[in-house]
Amino acid sequence: MRLLISLLCLGLLASCGADGAPTPPAEPGLTVTGTAKIGVSGSL
Repeated sequence: MRLLISLLCLGLLASCGADGAPTPPAEPGLTVTGTAKIGVSGSL
């Protein structure tokens, strides 16, 4: 049980930015574009 709690705490610390402030990406002109659709299709 103690190991599980320790791993959970370590995971939370690693995911919350405990290593410092966020830094901007190296290439400032990078953009990501696209579309996404979610739905259900079918025929009766």
